[in-house]
Amino acid sequence: MKNMFRVISFVLASMLFSACMSTTAGGSVGADRSQVMLVSEAEMNQQAESSYAEVLAEAKKNRTLNPDAATTARVRNIANRLIAQSGAFRKDALNWNWQVNVIKEDTVNAWCMPGGKIVVYTGIIDALKLTDGELAAIMGHEISHALKEHSREQASKQALSSIGVSVISEIAGLGDLGYTVLALGAQYGLTLPFSRKCETEADNMGTELMARAGYDPHEAINVWNKMNRLGGSSTPQILSTHPSNDTRIKNLTEIAETVYPLYQAARK
Repeated sequence: MKNMFRVISFVLASMLFSACMSTTAGGSVGADRSQVMLVSEAEMNQQAESSYAEVLAEAKKNRTLNPDAATTARVRNIANRLIAQSGAFRKDALNWNWQVNVIKEDTVNAWCMPGGKIVVYTGIIDALKLTDGELAAIMGHEISHALKEHSREQASKQALSSIGVSVISEIAGLGDLGYTVLALGAQYGLTLPFSRKCETEADNMGTELMARAGYDPHEAINVWNKMNRLGGSSTPQILSTHPSNDTRIKNLTEIAETVYPLYQAARK
């Protein structure tokens, strides 16, 4: 039993070692953290392409895809300014097949799939009455998830966690209840903290992107002040996939000062 555990541990450690890399340069916010990548980039991008096409097809059928030319032009203009700065984190992103679309829906959200597939819902623009700078903060955050390949990293960590939980449960003979307890421990001890870490990382990178694109980084703070006033989930941070609004405001206040010289340089 001990030998089996050692062999499995060695295999898992070898997988981790061979898959460690950083998808981005550090920029001014230190975004060169090493990541575990067991899932291929090509696989993630292919899935994103397919999912994005389905979302757009559904919106087109419902006549909610880019219904207002002025709003679409505004969103794409901001996106293009941010995308032009993506080389600060990874040069190859400048050649991605970026797509930017607006869906008329009350959803207070925006997202960017792997490979640069962006959707902004009119609900977030209207509900928060976003300025261009605030919209740049939101889009910069979402673009940063794609640049850092957080979806790919999360899929890799989930696969690794699942293997680990299954192996430990089997070796220890814990049964279904023991497996469930271990899985919950992994969720609250590893998965949720990692998700919050990714959100903070995307906040930091996105704020740098907007500063480099000529948007005042302090407007990123405004977004979360507005989100506080809008209300929403009261889930405690420790149980959430996202940091609390107040935590984000505190962090962004520091990051805005760090990248402010980039904004000043971009405005000259």
